[in-house]
Amino acid sequence: MKDKILSAALVLAFVGFSWALYGQLHEVVVNAGDKAPSFSITTDNGQTITARDFAGGKLLLLNFWATWCDTCVQEIPDLNQMARDLAPKGLVVLGVSVDQNQQQYKDFLKRFPLAYLTAWDPTETINTEYGTIQYPESYLIDRDGKVVEKFISNQPWASPQMLADLSKRLGS
Repeated sequence: MKDKILSAALVLAFVGFSWALYGQLHEVVVNAGDKAPSFSITTDNGQTITARDFAGGKLLLLNFWATWCDTCVQEIPDLNQMARDLAPKGLVVLGVSVDQNQQQYKDFLKRFPLAYLTAWDPTETINTEYGTIQYPESYLIDRDGKVVEKFISNQPWASPQMLADLSKRLGS
């Protein structure tokens, strides 16, 4: 009898844990059309950035990446080019690294300077709020704080089509 009670308690505990885990993972997925979750992070140049900083005039491309992620590193030259081309028109690119090793992250930035804002989030706070668990993943957030597009994996950021599409969204 004691074994049956223990077994039943374990089954109930497992079901409860599974339900809680499912609820957490299921609820936290941001897609195009959703309101972008708020965040605040200090960039590598010491500037504190919040989601509200982009209201009323700028588009934000929020890019989650890591130095150990090959596809993330592959898209950096295109992100650099896009940032240089579209920053004057109002696009802000913010790369948020989820690297755990700060020295590895800093060494990478010294070897490969980025043409856009970067920040280090080793606790993976912001990407978790967006439901991002694979990298790279990017979100284009409009002036009203709405996700207008979600990009999974690396993208041809500097391609003529991408630059034209983003320029159109910027109104130029």
